[in-house]
Amino acid sequence: MTTRLSELEHIKQESRQLRGSIAEGLADSVTGAIGEADTKLLKFHGSYQQDDRDLREERRKQKLEPLYAFMLRARLPGGVVTPAQWLVFDQLARDHASSGLRITTRQTFQWHGIFKHNLKPTIAAINASMASTIAACGDVLRNVVSTPLPVQSAAHAEAHAWAVRLSEELAPKTTAYHELWLDGEKLVGEPEPEPLYGRTYLPRKFKIGLAIPPLNDIDVFAQDLGLIAIEESGQLAGFNLAVGGGMGATQGDPSTYPRLGDVIGFVTPEQLREAAEQVIAIQRDWGDRGERKHARLKYTLDNRGTDTFVAELERRLGFALQPARPFRFDHNGDRYGWLQGADGRWHLTLHIESGRLLDRGDKRLLTGMRELARVHTGDFRLTCNQNVIVANVNAADRERIDAIVAAHGLDGYRRQSAIRRHAIACVALPTCGLAMAESERYLPGFLERLEAQLERHGLLDAPILLRLSGCPNGCSRPYLGEIALVGRAPGRYDLRLGADFAGQRMNVVYRENVDEAAILEALEPLFASYAAGRAPGEGFGDFLLRGGVLVLPVRRRIAAEVVA
Repeated sequence: MTTRLSELEHIKQESRQLRGSIAEGLADSVTGAIGEADTKLLKFHGSYQQDDRDLREERRKQKLEPLYAFMLRARLPGGVVTPAQWLVFDQLARDHASSGLRITTRQTFQWHGIFKHNLKPTIAAINASMASTIAACGDVLRNVVSTPLPVQSAAHAEAHAWAVRLSEELAPKTTAYHELWLDGEKLVGEPEPEPLYGRTYLPRKFKIGLAIPPLNDIDVFAQDLGLIAIEESGQLAGFNLAVGGGMGATQGDPSTYPRLGDVIGFVTPEQLREAAEQVIAIQRDWGDRGERKHARLKYTLDNRGTDTFVAELERRLGFALQPARPFRFDHNGDRYGWLQGADGRWHLTLHIESGRLLDRGDKRLLTGMRELARVHTGDFRLTCNQNVIVANVNAADRERIDAIVAAHGLDGYRRQSAIRRHAIACVALPTCGLAMAESERYLPGFLERLEAQLERHGLLDAPILLRLSGCPNGCSRPYLGEIALVGRAPGRYDLRLGADFAGQRMNVVYRENVDEAAILEALEPLFASYAAGRAPGEGFGDFLLRGGVLVLPVRRRIAAEVVA
């Protein structure tokens, strides 16, 4: 492992706990951008500087700088949003953002196209609503995600509460956030190091996700630290720990790769907070700070060895992890429509394509959700599959909720194909600087052509996980799709196949760097074979594996075989 520090490590070291010269950059009216070093620090405050790539060439010809704007992301542990917060977020989208509200694959909201002079008032308004953007991005613990609808028992609710607690207690403590965005008192002198993160924070981002079996609707094995809640006799017994998951890779660099987390043991609820903190601390101390492409926990584990990591974790904790408890996952998507919880209240899951809440034609999704927020007395839950749940509805209010949903085209899930209901796409072009190909904008048309194929073979009702990504970085978790497209260049993708429907097996490349025609041509005979030869309840990915169409490396096989 190299000992030379990357440029960003020096930027963090000299930032005075994430201050840098962000304040000066925000005050500079000559440009719509801020300085390059400050763009790195800005991520820790929940924002990315971007520009409209559709307009780059035109603006260059006009001798104008790129149309800089900022993406802003909230930190919403477990994806819970109150109606009052929703109305604030909706107003900010209409006042300052370019493309409505967007639900991300980490259970939170993003706003795109916010100009620099609107960034501070937008962040201040989010904070006034009792939410935050701190650590929604950057080399820290990101938004902690959780199975969004813990309605089955008191143990489910207790597990969900742990996601909120970990997110709050393990967040950065720097006062720079309040100083820059909320007109807090300015620091005099040098700041103290962070109690957990030190002066240079983590080598890369860190993600925690909590799943409650049998639902794996957060892709728990894609997390740096996955928490699998174990319920015994109606009580929350504790959590299995899975470490080293991650979806990112770099095109053309085989030393980077997606990875499933390893199940390493079990902790009680009383031990969870310390265990999570020490996993983060080991990654802080052991992670590669010289090469950012190799700085995630998955590479630390593969470089040091999982057994070595566990031994160090137990040494720091002062106790041994218990053996992992049995568990079973059988579902990876969201459950649409009405569902009644153990307490008698109702929950309505709505499908939001690519998580984008906009008003388009007869689908007035942004307006419809605003109308729901004005009358709803419960809360809303965002899902890792980019959908929204109208949660905790009294039985007497269901009819009114249904009427608003139908009037604004939010009831599309009733008529959609199964593959459409289970599709995820990242933002990609025109705002993401890493995108190599279209994703969100490409999804609707590609789905129509896929649905035509599936209909010919009687498969419209077959649940198939479809994931689209504009690049290999994996924000849409494409390596866990039964069918996945990973962008290589405009109009060209790697076609990947073979994951399972429970999020426990990764796919492999089936066709490399191909266009849409080649993708559809490759899928046509596979759909025909699946329709003719699938076993009852057999998923598409499982069928391809059983039929010998695909041969998966051992590392991509089911992560939980030893405890299933």
